Amino acid sequence: MSLVAPDPGSFRDPRGRINYVGDRVFRTITESAAADFEFVRDSGLLERLAGDGRMIGTEITSAEILGERGKDARYVVEHPKLPFISYPYEWSFPALKAAALLHLDVQMEALDAGISLSDASAYNVQFQGARPLFIDLLSFRKYQDGEMWAGHRQFCEQFLNPLLLRSKLGIVHNPWYRGAQEGISTADLRRLLPWTSKLSTNVLLHIVAQSSFQNSSVATNKNKKVLATSQFPTSSYRRMLKKFNDWIETLEPAGSPKTVWRDYARSHSYNSDEVAAKKDFIAKFTKAATPRIVWDLGCNTGDYSKVALENGADYSIGFDYDQGALELAFLRASTEKLNFLPLFLDSANPSPNQGWSQSERKGMRERASADAIIALAFIHHIIIGRNVPLEDVVGWLTSLAPQGVIEFVPKDDPMVQELLALREDIFPKYSEEYFLNKLQQNATIYKIQKITNSGRKLIWYTKSRNS
Repeated sequence: MSLVAPDPGSFRDPRGRINYVGDRVFRTITESAAADFEFVRDSGLLERLAGDGRMIGTEITSAEILGERGKDARYVVEHPKLPFISYPYEWSFPALKAAALLHLDVQMEALDAGISLSDASAYNVQFQGARPLFIDLLSFRKYQDGEMWAGHRQFCEQFLNPLLLRSKLGIVHNPWYRGAQEGISTADLRRLLPWTSKLSTNVLLHIVAQSSFQNSSVATNKNKKVLATSQFPTSSYRRMLKKFNDWIETLEPAGSPKTVWRDYARSHSYNSDEVAAKKDFIAKFTKAATPRIVWDLGCNTGDYSKVALENGADYSIGFDYDQGALELAFLRASTEKLNFLPLFLDSANPSPNQGWSQSERKGMRERASADAIIALAFIHHIIIGRNVPLEDVVGWLTSLAPQGVIEFVPKDDPMVQELLALREDIFPKYSEEYFLNKLQQNATIYKIQKITNSGRKLIWYTKSRNS
């Protein structure tokens, strides 16, 4: 029997747990959750949601495959394995918005079937490309007539408040959310919002009033008792969800400011022939490498992820720091239905292992491995922009995948000169010769091609997976 590995991040729900057997994903369902599971299964809701791509598939299987870990399970189900697990603090604004709207959509359809959701965690949503996917089977339970929305506060803190932070204040949610994994507290957001924003009916109801209620609950249990015995008509519940949906659909980033690199595809220093040469190089690399998963570091708006997907790659995960570029990349992936998921990444400070026992949320590299990377117009930002030694950058990049393409941009290139414009040049080792020397210490260089008159070059490298 293959080794069974429990997911360290699924411990919070005592009604079941995720386990891995090789590349297969299984969920246990305990006796305490069996009645709700049977009700939801027999309602046809799971089949409908999975059928149109809103929820991950679920298939009942034998508990024997989990050995001892399946002995207390009433049911064991198998889910398809996703190419990459991402977290809300890595999502762009439109990705978080799409996830929020999916959650509300699932909640409204469930309510029509006499089912509710026990929570509203943003971690219950994943992405297949740019398409959000609900993944938590055990959140569903039989609806009790008159019950309140149990996940209201959690929905606000993990979906709504991060969106409002950007929409009302122009502050990106990613660093704050990463540091406070349960989301952005309503009390904190209330303190930040200007009084003009608090005149909004929606803000008054879901931010100001909720924050006041939470604060008063700290001092007395009276409000909790009132809440526990309150009746919330189904029609009011449904209207509340619909109003949330309509409100969130209107939210957009404040001012949608032009960020440093979002217009790079239109303003970079390449001419059309150079762009064509670059795309041709990536196309040839992808056809030869036949990667299942490509990591596109510095993906910008996704031009080269698209080339990789058109030439044999199954899936591309893009990483970028610039919010404007990420937003355009996500909208592009969504509109063109690409198997491309663009995520926020500060390469000098990637997502770490964190949460309970530093294993609840896994770091970037622990969640999946790439079959190939492309790092185009990327390394100078880390080396010159963030003072990371060139040899360290090369070592990190070549450790991510057994093959890849890295673009080297010489120091006299306009984009590098822009980075050096307001600082001292303390990078004597930043040269093509030194870069190639360090790359050859980590991998075998297969091909080098000059692509611009300024001397930019693409370097195709390979290495054994064990090296």
